[in-house]
Amino acid sequence: MTQFCPKMVKLNLRRRFQRRVLILRRCIHCFWDRFLMCSLGKPIKTRYRMLSSTSSSVHPPPSASVHPPPVCHHGRHDHKDSDLVPLKISLLGDSQIGKTSFLMKYIGDENDDEQEDSQEKGLNLMDKTFFVSGARIYYSIWEVDGVEKFQDHLPLACKDSVAILFMFDLTSRCTLNNVISWYQEARKWNQTAILIMIGTKFDDFIQLPIDLQWTIASQARAYAKALNATLFFSSATYNINVNKIFKFITAKLFDLPWTVERNLNIGEPIIDF
Repeated sequence: MTQFCPKMVKLNLRRRFQRRVLILRRCIHCFWDRFLMCSLGKPIKTRYRMLSSTSSSVHPPPSASVHPPPVCHHGRHDHKDSDLVPLKISLLGDSQIGKTSFLMKYIGDENDDEQEDSQEKGLNLMDKTFFVSGARIYYSIWEVDGVEKFQDHLPLACKDSVAILFMFDLTSRCTLNNVISWYQEARKWNQTAILIMIGTKFDDFIQLPIDLQWTIASQARAYAKALNATLFFSSATYNINVNKIFKFITAKLFDLPWTVERNLNIGEPIIDF
């Protein structure tokens, strides 16, 4: 009987330790939520109020209606297309996090020749045209280079955008931390756009230790909650959630009967809202 006592003691100690670690993680997660809500201030609570109607679902702001103000076009289209609904979307985030790869996966190879000049100026403009319920939708997508010297383009890129995508590298914590700065700058020029947080390189992220995945996912969820943004983990390499993100934006803008399922499972591409 006594020979089993040491094993039982060790087992009990291990269980106590695991419970304490779990409690500590929950406390840290709660602390992040409260810290971010306090540090970012009241403005983060106002955006969805402006978009919401009598129901609890999110509806497009006036600028995102079926007849929005025209935006700067890039590429083959012009304002002579009377049946075209032009909408502007902004992509923000640090450099080398996969913004262009993400955008190219969605757009395709249509604008290869056109994007080179704009990239030299710190802006990468691409477009995509598609049909929704008989209407021809034109997305003009403005990607701002993450290098600091090009951040003067933020006012131009963010004004009149119906959606702003804040992107970060899931394998780089500093790019996630910088999302807050990108958000604060973008809000100076646009307070009505639909906000999306996108973690890139999910295929590399799932190679990290599970504890580190949990930590990064928890921090990303806390940031998204503080910003009133929808969170997606994505991979341009494997086309994970790329098209789904733009479909989500379109459904929000035009109040379409399409919903996305929430996914909070560690090791899978997170979707949180």
